[in-house]
This record gives sequence, C-alpha cells and structure tokens, in this order.
Amino acid sequence: MAKKIPFDDRVNHHASVNDLSFALIRDYLEEVKSGLRDEAIHMSLTDLAVQMRIASGPKESLLPLNAGLLFFSEQPEKFFRSAITEVVTYNDEKGKQFTEKIFTGPIHRQLKNVISYIETNFIKEKVTKLPDRPEALRVFNYPMQAIEETVANAFYHRSYELDNPIEINIWPDKIEFLSFPGPLPPITKEMLKERRIISRNYRNRRVGDFLKELDLTEGRSTGFPNIYDAMNDNGSPKPVFETNEYFNYFLAVLQINETFKQKIVEKKKKTDINLTPRMIKILQFCITPRKRKEIFDNLNISNHPKNYSNNIEPLLENGLLVNTLPDKKTSPKQKYLTTDKGKLFLDQLIHSKSVQDSV
Repeated sequence: MAKKIPFDDRVNHHASVNDLSFALIRDYLEEVKSGLRDEAIHMSLTDLAVQMRIASGPKESLLPLNAGLLFFSEQPEKFFRSAITEVVTYNDEKGKQFTEKIFTGPIHRQLKNVISYIETNFIKEKVTKLPDRPEALRVFNYPMQAIEETVANAFYHRSYELDNPIEINIWPDKIEFLSFPGPLPPITKEMLKERRIISRNYRNRRVGDFLKELDLTEGRSTGFPNIYDAMNDNGSPKPVFETNEYFNYFLAVLQINETFKQKIVEKKKKTDINLTPRMIKILQFCITPRKRKEIFDNLNISNHPKNYSNNIEPLLENGLLVNTLPDKKTSPKQKYLTTDKGKLFLDQLIHSKSVQDSV
C-alpha cells in the first residue's frame, strides 16, 4: 500500500513531529502570505503540522511526512542522505583541477542558495554599444532564468528515496545538472528533444506544491519552454536534455554563449608566458600553500596591489597557481598553491637548465 503513495507524501517512521521546526514553518507561512500565519502563533507544533498536512496518523502516534521533513527540518539530510546538492567547479576541460561545494538544509532554502551561489560566482555579462540604436546589447554567459528553471526542475523531479544527491558540474564552457533517476513514463528519450513535454505523472506532488507556493516553480509543464526561451533570447545554444534507456538519470546541459566561448578559446591560445625570476620563485615557494603576505615577504617586496597584479595574477590566469579558497578570494585564510601545470613547468625549467649546464 505504501508503494501506491508517493514517497514525499508518506509518513516517516524514523522521525518524530518534534523534528519539524516551528520557526521554519512560521517563516514559510509568512513568505507565502498564508492565512494560517496569524493563527499559527497560538497553535502547538502538533496541531500546526496536522493543519498543514505535514504529519499524519493517530494523535498518540503522530508522525511527520517526508515532505514536511524535507522543507521544515533543519537538517533533512539526517533522514534523507541524498537531500544535498554538490556543486563542482572544474578549472580545466580534463577535470583534474576542481573545487567542490556542498549545500545542505531545507530544500527550498538549499535551492535558493544554489542559484545565488551560481549567480554570484559564475554569471558574467558583456555589454556592447551599437551605433544604430541607443540601447546597448547585453549578453550573459548563461541566462539566469534558464539556470533557475533547470535547478528547480532538478529539485522537483528527482527522487529523495535514492541515495544520489543532485550534482551540478560547472565546466569552462558548459554547466551540467544531473539528478536521479530519469523522467517517469510516458516520457521517452526522444520526447526529451522536444521543446515542450506534457506529463501527468509527477514523482513529488507535495514537494511541487510547496515549491509552487514559494514561486520557485510553476509545475505546469512550462519548465522546458522557459529554458528554451531564455537560452534563445540570450543568443545561446539550445539546451540539451537526456537520459539513458533505463531512465537511471536525468541530465540537463546549458552551453556557454558563443561570445564567451570565444574568450575561452583566446585564453587557451595564450599558452606561452614569460615568467620573471620572481614568478618562478613564487611557484617554487607555493609548492606548499602560502598566504599572500608570506609570498611577498619571501620576495622581499611590499604587499601592494600592483605587486599582486604583476607577479601573482599572471600565474593564476595561466593556471600555474590556484586559490585554495576560490569562492572566498578576499578571505584572510586565502592561500596560493602551485598547480600540476606549474610543477610541470618547474620540472621542465630544471631539466632545461641541466641540459644547458652539461653543454
């Protein structure tokens, strides 16, 4: 009988109503401007949970629903191992240099935090003034509406019953959104190539209801068209949606706008860099992670922005040096580390010097 009830609408026998947070529920009611928000002040947690249909069962053995725990427990990952999101940033196409950030907490807050993180750290805009019109042409590497829709889609349609988290892989020229499992029948692999998909089967109806009330998703099969429109309006390539024949996963891929892709190509062409003795000394010194002040003290120069732009910045831009805290570049704990590429350069430099000395 339990299998006939969607997972998010089932009671959880490993939790209690006290695992729900009264504060989170109140914040939610306030955010959606529910008529229940004023009454909630005078209600017990148990009565409020029953009223919101996030708890069920006899009064003496009331249990929270999975949807309630996903939205209104401080740490839903305690009950659902997969209720986290992993965002991995790759600094090269081979995937050897990467950083990872894990998002936890109530899934609606988690969703918002993931979107905010991507917008703050990865979205770039190019403004071009045109001679024949007063308005400037604005192009983004990725349109935010497409990002928002794709992330919301992953949170809405994934399974919280499986142990697989949502994975977002940010590459130099694309962003991949991977969730598990794939779409429900009657959707097929071929249908994922269409601009609009109509489906009457939803894996998480209660999750969808909460997300709709928070205006995080519409839930009317408008997700795909909105993503297509956002990418088209930005002059970006069409989005790619795919799964395998067993519907084990769902993958959405947003490719970077061609304008920014050209910049990546141009940056790759800058493979030759004339390293100064100071830069070489920095690479040698940073085999062990070092703070900015330590580097300048070692070079016996002042910790001045000009010295940073002349000595450290070129090494970062060419992938010879990397930040140990890429998402907190101004942190006092920030350190710099010589990359594998930088170490290879030093090895080649030593080898070249040895050959010259022998000659």
